[in-house]
Amino acid sequence: MTEPNIFTQYIKKRNNLVKNKKILQTTYYPEILPHRDELIGQIADILAPAFQNTKPSNILIIGKTGTGKTAVVNFIGKEIKKADPAEDKCSFIYINCEVVDTPYGILYQIANQIISDPQRKIPFTGWSVDKILSELATFADKRNKIFIVTLDEIDRTFQKNGDDIFYYLTSVNNNLKNSMISIIGITNNTKFTEFLSPKIKSRLAEVKIVFPPYTVVQLQDILYDRAKDAFDEGVLDEGVIPYCAALTAQDGGDARRALDLLRMSADIAERNGDSKICEAHVKSAKNSVELDAVAEVVKTLSLQSKMVLMSVIKNVENNQTTMITGDIYLTYKYLCDISETPVITQRRVGDLISELDMLGIIHARIKSFGRAGRTREIELSVSKDFLLSLLTLDDLFKNIDNYKPPKQTTLM
Repeated sequence: MTEPNIFTQYIKKRNNLVKNKKILQTTYYPEILPHRDELIGQIADILAPAFQNTKPSNILIIGKTGTGKTAVVNFIGKEIKKADPAEDKCSFIYINCEVVDTPYGILYQIANQIISDPQRKIPFTGWSVDKILSELATFADKRNKIFIVTLDEIDRTFQKNGDDIFYYLTSVNNNLKNSMISIIGITNNTKFTEFLSPKIKSRLAEVKIVFPPYTVVQLQDILYDRAKDAFDEGVLDEGVIPYCAALTAQDGGDARRALDLLRMSADIAERNGDSKICEAHVKSAKNSVELDAVAEVVKTLSLQSKMVLMSVIKNVENNQTTMITGDIYLTYKYLCDISETPVITQRRVGDLISELDMLGIIHARIKSFGRAGRTREIELSVSKDFLLSLLTLDDLFKNIDNYKPPKQTTLM
């Protein structure tokens, strides 16, 4: 018999409304991907030559978060396995660069999926990149086939290491006679290729495929498709799925966010002991999801963007609820000095302020002074304490928690 514990009262109160919780997870990939047939066909058409021992073109998949990029590529990987079960002609290799973001780590993962001899596996550390590349080329060429290497969230490694990984992988092909490596890159950044060096652009010569955001109707189809297997009939109020889809479509058509809304609405209803999921549960879930979204955005900001955001927060702590770009830049320079961070120009800080405004973390509105020119009035759009709790997790801000900037410019 189970001993008395604090969970008993909550388990008894909870009303289980979801019969298959896995289906509502964003990490679950269904067998059918609604409204992505055309994009799947484009990718399959490009990769088809691999089954005739011909290297297909490299592919760069571009699209906002939640547009189905990763789901589609994983679907393609399964189809490759179906087309070539023994992997005699083609192998699919998937690397998540959010998890593995160094060139060594990425090459280590790729090489050890190619090297079948356990005695010849690449060690986790200790080798030079050149040695890994040499071993990778040697074993890949022995396999006599096409390797399709997918680098998901490629922005993450690019931010830290530039385009090194593309250089290494395209260099391997120069040393292969019997096999070839084809690259699929997945990015959220529509301007990603603009940051690549001319040499890498020339080597990649990739085909770009853009994944558009889902429309409200498409989001409803996705949610209905999941809901039919996740819930028993009558558990969802009629307005729940249209409401989840409408809220998400207004905010960019992110299918992951729509699924999170539906899943969290169900969880809230279960915790309340309710018998049905209704729009009130969706409203409650929306507030939680928005805070989670802000947290994810702040965690992935660049070093300089975090420094600018902290400058805004420090001014707010100094009783400046509204400030101008000059105020922020003065505080920014002090923070950089304290943390020994390189200082960028005021113009570049202005660009980062615009980016934070677009992300909804701050609000920046233009204020005109007539002939004297114009500036931007800036204020926080998210709770200062919530943002601080996220930023102070970064070692960058260990020594400036108690920093109070001097009084800044007074707005006209």
